[in-house]
Amino acid sequence: MNRRVVITGMGIVSPIGCDVDTYTKNLLDGVCGIGKITRFDTAEFKVKVAAEVNDFDPLQYMTKMEVKQTDLFTRFALAAAAQAMEQSGIGEETDHDRFGVYFGSGIGGFTTFMEEYDTMQKRGNARVSPHFVPKMISNIAAGQIAIRFGAKGPCVSVTTACATGTNAIGEAFRAIRHGYADVVISGGSEASINPLAVAGFQNCMALTQTDDPARASIPFDKERSGFVIGEGAGALVIESLEHAQARGAKILAEVVGYGSTCDAHHVTSPNPEGIDGGRAIRMAMDEAGYTADDVVYINAHGTSTPLNDSTETKAIKYAMGENAYKAVVSSTKSMTGHMLGAAGAAEAIAAVVALETGMIPPTIGYQTPDPDCDLDICPNTAKKADPTLALSTSLGFGGHNACIALRKFGE
Repeated sequence: MNRRVVITGMGIVSPIGCDVDTYTKNLLDGVCGIGKITRFDTAEFKVKVAAEVNDFDPLQYMTKMEVKQTDLFTRFALAAAAQAMEQSGIGEETDHDRFGVYFGSGIGGFTTFMEEYDTMQKRGNARVSPHFVPKMISNIAAGQIAIRFGAKGPCVSVTTACATGTNAIGEAFRAIRHGYADVVISGGSEASINPLAVAGFQNCMALTQTDDPARASIPFDKERSGFVIGEGAGALVIESLEHAQARGAKILAEVVGYGSTCDAHHVTSPNPEGIDGGRAIRMAMDEAGYTADDVVYINAHGTSTPLNDSTETKAIKYAMGENAYKAVVSSTKSMTGHMLGAAGAAEAIAAVVALETGMIPPTIGYQTPDPDCDLDICPNTAKKADPTLALSTSLGFGGHNACIALRKFGE
């Protein structure tokens, strides 16, 4: 069984917008969502900036009691899923036994873990909240989404570090394509802008230490110096074409390919040759029926770390050969920062935006060319390209590589 799979709903909570319309406008306008950290005092930290979510009101989606009993990453996830479900228009006519959730987080309830450990140290073990474990565990966003919408089919929580969101969408695509589900809410969520997470990433030399938000996340720029930690959630409702058409759903895009590999090389660094990342891209392209006539947009992982961006350039060249120079590439992390486990889902939505509008979101903050990153990275300003094939790539700690391929429906 190889059923066609389509996207019918999207939802987003991000540093540049907490709904799809705002996110889309700010993507195409090149708005920077990076600023000075406000969640804690950074006086003793080398890292000063992050991409925080602003203007998020969980009470639009949850009761006060539910807010109290959930970590921020789950609140983000439920909000994004609710938006996606509303747009999709799925109702009670759906067979809930064939309605699944493939949703992940790279870290889970990190802030809850910190808060409850602090409570135990200061007030004793008897004062640790009974909600600690179900607030903290990384699968709980998927579980809460399933509970909220009565999804009784496969419920899988993916954790592949920064590739989480893309792997979740890709595995959901396969579940529908091969007949294990008819509808899936897929995506990822993260909320780890806290002292311990920032200290950990800072001390493994992953985060930029610049204090200028405009020059903090500058993917493919020769002066890049590390990623900017971000947060948020992205959710997509995907379903079989037959299911979507039977209920008269508006189809936003079609998922046409997926690739997943591992470098099997190092716990944090990608293989500098980029071959295994390139294989994941090529797998997605092959399944999508790529030809040299396609106008390709690649929403790159593009973290703004020295090794990632040059390695990813090699991966794209490995996958596409000389046609890599015809592709338009951009990294929306230049605007959102690195949303970790949510990044792949947010960037899949950006890829849909490119297909829907014909416009390529820019890589903002770009000033200094790097000969090791010599592809068309759409610097600073969105441009018209009318892509026929959109790829979204993700590379995670542990060597995880993932890529999904999307087309406009009917092309």
